[in-house]
Amino acid sequence: MELTTVWFLVIAGLWTGYFVLEGFDFGVGALLRVIGRDEPERRAAITTIGPVWDGNEVWLVMAGAATFAAFPEWYATLFSGFYLPLFAILVALILRGVALEYRGKRADLEWRGRMDTLITIGSVVPALLWGITFANLVRGVPLDNSHEFIGSLGDLFGPFALLGGVTFVAVFVTHGAIFLALRTDGVLRERANRLAARLGVVTAVLAVAFLWWAQALRGDTGSAIVAAAAALAFVGGLVANRFGREGWAFTGTAVATGLAVVSLFAALFPVVIPSTLDPQSTLTAVEAASTAYTLKILTIIAAIFTPLVLLYQGWTYWVFRKRVVVA
Repeated sequence: MELTTVWFLVIAGLWTGYFVLEGFDFGVGALLRVIGRDEPERRAAITTIGPVWDGNEVWLVMAGAATFAAFPEWYATLFSGFYLPLFAILVALILRGVALEYRGKRADLEWRGRMDTLITIGSVVPALLWGITFANLVRGVPLDNSHEFIGSLGDLFGPFALLGGVTFVAVFVTHGAIFLALRTDGVLRERANRLAARLGVVTAVLAVAFLWWAQALRGDTGSAIVAAAAALAFVGGLVANRFGREGWAFTGTAVATGLAVVSLFAALFPVVIPSTLDPQSTLTAVEAASTAYTLKILTIIAAIFTPLVLLYQGWTYWVFRKRVVVA
């Protein structure tokens, strides 16, 4: 297998890991004021993601760094064309991180209410904009023959992109509700379980519509099979949630989220950014890749450090695996 293909798969894997892990803490943040009816309940909800949210964002840093190093032209075209949405994501993530860190610094309920609002905004906005961004990567954007984005901001907000944004938010919120049911106890657990059941049906309809449209735009038999498997895993997670089997429910939504992202990358390959103006202007993985020597060095570095990151993050989840009780 060529190193170009290997690094496309690596980047797809990093984005998959990011959305599976960051997806549930985006969902928890989005649901904070819905699930938590008072300060103790909101504090308990935040405690479920407190030890892991910053570790989950490492996957985003790794995905961005890997794209910059392995596919510099992909990175350049992406950031020039999607500059404002990506900047908005960055600002939202900063505000969210600050709010999570400083929420408990003061006992003032008004202060904590403001931080809760920032956490909610900082969770919903990135989810929405990531969905819009990835939908556009599948659909394609206006690129000239130099692979430069020549469209406007409005070109990024078509019907398919907006459906992608809404779908990402819905999937993450459902994923987060099931995570809360898994990690809490008592009334908070029951409330999260009921909410996941209600949201799950709507989310399933949105997800199936989005994945079907994505496959119709740019897909093949392989990516369609992966997308169908994602839909089945999501339904399985919802069924498990109905029976109060939160572990299996969370596994189902996690697998579904991961397979859905994989299906998008599978539909895209070997292209990295399609052009809606001229097929000849489409940017492929081979055209966007760094030199063979650079990819070889990157492969050695990744082989050394990736297992360490996985071991550390796995240990973190194991240490903080117990349910959180409202106090």
